[in-house]
Amino acid sequence: MLRENVNDLISFLMVAQERSFTRAAAKLNVSQSALSHAVRGLEERLAVRLLTRTTRNVAPTEAGERLADAIGPHFTAIESELLALGEMRDRPAGNIRISAGEHALDAVLWPALKPFLQRYPDIKVEIIADDSLTDIVSERFDAGIRLGEQIAKDMIAVRIGPDIRLVVAGSPDYLAKNGIPATPQALQRHRCINMRLLTLGGIYAWEFAKDGQEIKVRVDGQVTFNSLRQRIDAASEGLGLTFVPEDAIQEEVANGRLMTVLDEWCPPLSGYYLYYPSRKQHTTAFSLLLEALRYPPPATGG
Repeated sequence: MLRENVNDLISFLMVAQERSFTRAAAKLNVSQSALSHAVRGLEERLAVRLLTRTTRNVAPTEAGERLADAIGPHFTAIESELLALGEMRDRPAGNIRISAGEHALDAVLWPALKPFLQRYPDIKVEIIADDSLTDIVSERFDAGIRLGEQIAKDMIAVRIGPDIRLVVAGSPDYLAKNGIPATPQALQRHRCINMRLLTLGGIYAWEFAKDGQEIKVRVDGQVTFNSLRQRIDAASEGLGLTFVPEDAIQEEVANGRLMTVLDEWCPPLSGYYLYYPSRKQHTTAFSLLLEALRYPPPATGG
């Protein structure tokens, strides 16, 4: 019943507000006869008179006043929401929650987000830095950022950064005193700076590959962190070897505070991807962020 009455209810509300079929018809951009027919049909279906008509004016009956007071605010609210949606199209707004590893946040996400947030001031972004493989669905994230090899097959993944490489690094003093490991297994005889995966609570096993052979090595050492910067600093201070993204230690390698070892066992990885559930319906805000992060960025004409 509601579906067949909606347009007629809007017609009635406009007449009740304007106290005139002529003015109401003009506002609704319909003919006066069509408007009168719509209101009359509504009255017949409801079996109650809603308007009192005279040659000079139109006024709601007691039942008409009651109906207008009851439904008028709801139609006003609906109209306001529709207008707001139109404004979102012209000035995108919304909230986005992202789970990202610390290095992904520093190297890829935050550099792209800074101009994005300035361009779209009504889009709010919350980022939780966590190097574990967070379940973005159960934790109510809109998306996550991880290396391509770590993403589940049932997710949609969009590349947002170049290839990266994890490397073993230590200070020249430490390596001079303790020797240079020739194989990944030799790391078990070295002091190493471990990384704890905060969400899962476990210690990360260092992963290597060469000539189709893949090896995971569990190492030990004096200190464990769940943060990247402290692992780099600890290695620079000679506290042991660390396993970190190569681009994160460019400055330390350039100034001689760190050097890398086992390079032949550290092949490039596929880089970072933003991933989200395949059933996710994109908001305008999410779609805009996706395009801002996409790698390589779309070519622009010059």
